[in-house]
Amino acid sequence: MTDLPARRLLLVHAHPDDESINNGATMAKYAAEGALVTLVTCTLGEEGEVIPPELAHLAADREDRLGAHRIGELAAAMSELGVTDHRFLGGPGRFRDSGMMGLEQNDREGAFWHTPVDDAAAYLVEVIREVRPQVLVTYDPYGGYGHPDHIQAHRVAMRGAALAAEPAFRPGLGAPHTIGKIYWNRVPRSVAEEGFARLRAAGADFPGVAAIEDIPGVIDDAEISAAIDGAPYRERKAAAMRAHATQIAVDGPFFALSNDLGQPIFAAEYYQLVHGTSGAPAGERENDLFAGVAGAVQGDGVNGANSVNGANG
Repeated sequence: MTDLPARRLLLVHAHPDDESINNGATMAKYAAEGALVTLVTCTLGEEGEVIPPELAHLAADREDRLGAHRIGELAAAMSELGVTDHRFLGGPGRFRDSGMMGLEQNDREGAFWHTPVDDAAAYLVEVIREVRPQVLVTYDPYGGYGHPDHIQAHRVAMRGAALAAEPAFRPGLGAPHTIGKIYWNRVPRSVAEEGFARLRAAGADFPGVAAIEDIPGVIDDAEISAAIDGAPYRERKAAAMRAHATQIAVDGPFFALSNDLGQPIFAAEYYQLVHGTSGAPAGERENDLFAGVAGAVQGDGVNGANSVNGANG
């Protein structure tokens, strides 16, 4: 890839739909601002439960054609977000969805969870050395909520970032590249609580309401490093989530997965900086993931910073 934009953001996710739920507004914002936004999705999500009855035949225990269908859903979601560089790790179908933790699918040949981390990470190294991102976004070590593919995506992302910087590792994959800043997806506890309060007050049309513990990556507010105000991109994020129709049911500013438990859609998206230096003054949150990155044009805000309270959902 030649003539790379000044700002380059890489996101590593486990299944199609994870990116829209966690980072849809962030991706839309940076794509609209001219940054190169690269999404790497590690599996096709073949083991997902299917919400619409008319598509139930696609499920793994029936025709097993859900993965191919979700390729189309992801493409439609990326179109809504304005993201043109989206890829599957090692190519579509290289690694299969492992299913929920403890299922026999975890150890099936070709399952992402069953794959040695360095084997999978080598495919990510190739992407990193091609697009040369300054910023990487992925999950925390628990994968946000403990799904084996999310945990593995975290491991592969972190290992891939380390290996990409090593000149001795697979020089045929391109010149080494060091990623300056790595963030994990997070949600401040206060924002999650406020979001559920809005959901209950609105009486959204879902059979039940999820719990705070069902939201991936919830942590204490003080641990949040960056808050991206996605309000201008709220509708794009919701549209991208609707594109994942087999997995997500959207009702206004709320959504549910296959468990039919309502959750708030967060327009503001939050991150914990785990590698690199914050571009915000001490005691403040960044409002630009590229804050402090040499050669990267800053987003809104003179210092790329927010107050400690930051944006909310």
